[in-house]
Amino acid sequence: MNVQTILQYGVRVLIIFMILPVHEFAHAYIAYKLGDNTARYSGRLTMNPFSHIDILGSICLLLTGFGWAKPVPINPLNFKNRKAGTALTALAGPVSNLIVAYLAMIVLKIVMWISFGGDAEFFYTDTYAYINLIFQYFIIINICLAVFNLIPVPPLDGSRILCYFLPDSFEYKLERYQNIIYIVFIAFILFFNVLDGPLSWIEGKVFDLFDFMTGWVDMIMRAIML
Repeated sequence: MNVQTILQYGVRVLIIFMILPVHEFAHAYIAYKLGDNTARYSGRLTMNPFSHIDILGSICLLLTGFGWAKPVPINPLNFKNRKAGTALTALAGPVSNLIVAYLAMIVLKIVMWISFGGDAEFFYTDTYAYINLIFQYFIIINICLAVFNLIPVPPLDGSRILCYFLPDSFEYKLERYQNIIYIVFIAFILFFNVLDGPLSWIEGKVFDLFDFMTGWVDMIMRAIML
């Protein structure tokens, strides 16, 4: 196993214990703010990773880069607007991953500029390459989690967001058959890798967008360091 592979798996472990809890906490927090205390009473309004980790989801993330945690329980009847509250609560998780990815890219650029500005030779060292890889893996996996969870398949967040735009009759059918849909979906992920291509393409576009949106960091650091 080479160094790059070790770093990749190390970052995935970091994601499982640090970022999945952020994702699930975001769900619980928004639900709480919108009037639903279910997650709070269930012990899910916390950053403790052991309150959120799903074994199968963690294994999938470790092996493939795509994964999930235990769904945060909510009671949509506690929201003033049931469909809007449910959709916003679902959206909070993927948004939290995108925010983390964006912040990580800012930190990466600052670290790289400081390191390079302080020692031009650092740019050509293995240390530089490893730091760059760690941050890139971290950013990409966060983007991946956001995109993956926005897929409109239950029990992923995208299905709850989709239901906001669809009639109640469709929502009830989706809930009725969600276990079957879930099993088929997981089987496709684990055995056929049908999502690798589309998700990789979207993830690359979002990464490029964040690189563009952090261009101001390059401008500021260039003015300071050069």
